[in-house]
Amino acid sequence: MNLASAFAASVGKRPEKIALYWGESEFSYGALFAQSCAVAAELAGKFGVKPGDRVALWLKNRPEFIPAAFGVLGAGAVLAPINNFLKPAEVNYILKDGGIDVLVTEDLAAHAPALLAARPQLKIFPVEDWAALKPASAFDPRPPRSEQDLAVIIYTSGTTGQPKGAMLSHGNLLHNIESCRIVLETVDQDRMAVLLPLFHSYMLTVGMFLPLLVGGTLVLVKSLHQPRQILQELCLRQATILPGIPSLYRTLAAAPRPGKLPFRICISGSAPLPVQVLKEFEAKYGIPLIEGYGLSEASPVVAKNPIHGVRKPGSIGLPIPHVEMSVQDDSGKILGVGEMGELCVRGGNVMRGYWNAPEETAKVFRNGWLLTGDVGYRDADGYYYITDRKKDMLIVNGINVYPREIEEAIYQFPGVREAAVIGVPDPRKGERPVAFVAATDGAALDEKALAQFIRSKLADFKAPRQIVFLPALPRNALGKILKTELRKLAAK
Repeated sequence: MNLASAFAASVGKRPEKIALYWGESEFSYGALFAQSCAVAAELAGKFGVKPGDRVALWLKNRPEFIPAAFGVLGAGAVLAPINNFLKPAEVNYILKDGGIDVLVTEDLAAHAPALLAARPQLKIFPVEDWAALKPASAFDPRPPRSEQDLAVIIYTSGTTGQPKGAMLSHGNLLHNIESCRIVLETVDQDRMAVLLPLFHSYMLTVGMFLPLLVGGTLVLVKSLHQPRQILQELCLRQATILPGIPSLYRTLAAAPRPGKLPFRICISGSAPLPVQVLKEFEAKYGIPLIEGYGLSEASPVVAKNPIHGVRKPGSIGLPIPHVEMSVQDDSGKILGVGEMGELCVRGGNVMRGYWNAPEETAKVFRNGWLLTGDVGYRDADGYYYITDRKKDMLIVNGINVYPREIEEAIYQFPGVREAAVIGVPDPRKGERPVAFVAATDGAALDEKALAQFIRSKLADFKAPRQIVFLPALPRNALGKILKTELRKLAAK
């Protein structure tokens, strides 16, 4: 079993069913499959792609993304999706590191010279050329790839040093797809809202592979300019599952209610969801807002709050089916309830390692567990909580201070839209917290009042010694606040 053969089996059950909505356009399973086969045949024929070769995909969200991905997999190759916000120099690093000689992309005449100058052997396959592709009915879309074979390389964001390629096998991804099918109760009647970039590991697994392998439908949102337009499009197509990022739910919680929404569940990921936002959203819409947790190295989903039963605000929930979690100290000892340590993961979804980086791989595995780099704890009911990234933890006067705890307090202050806390060196205390805050539109925040509010919620040693107001906090393409940029600001 592999991803390409699983897609072929899904198509065989429902070739005429709509698999994808894109604005006013509709694409059936059969149509997407036929184009996938044509792409696979072209890659194998014209571009000389062989099983095991890496093929990069540098595309924005558009209908061609799906047959491009399954075309690469159908040729037996390894898919390497690239963040479409990267610049050519950053893309060149990935192409070189991954030994990638074929790039499926949009018509990038402006970027092609820079890419080819750095990698002369690169062959570019623009999706604009697909109109000339011949049907490949004779092409076998079920390559002889096993669950142990490499399927996808996801390059991490590279917040510390150069990005690393997480190697995910067909088995890793099929394992995670099945776990997500169970925990999200996904069925063939579901329609998955796709707003977030498909190059991201979560949307690749949950936004694309999951609905297509269970026979559901993707609602690929064409307009991303205004929340009202997005909602109109999703309501028109009756999307049932909405994966989003905290800033989307913050906007919806603050916006006038547009009427009844079609979603049965909403999912928040990529960054911590402020408890206040969760409470306001659920109170306004009455739709379960499920917070979860994952990382590219785990294909990527690890934990989710349950749809039914207890959902705990501020928690990442329970391990998903067939995945184990633990909290460990630096020696590998598994810690008990309420004890703070590093979150660790074990299961069939965990990556094979980092591409061409055995030393980096060795750093994140211990006794069969993947070390996530996230600090947190488990409560008596088995729910897990993240307090911070291990590298973000501050030590003030010898005491551990977790920025997220401070951020949660700041979010409770009226008029706060965004907040992030970092540590800066302090000759007396070791480190001191600095808060960066952006106000909601039209709000005027008073630094003294905010500082007093924080001190009313937290111990004095945790309170920021400085509050910096910004129009907006720097974020990456997936909405994660870039604390590296904030550290640069603090150092000026």
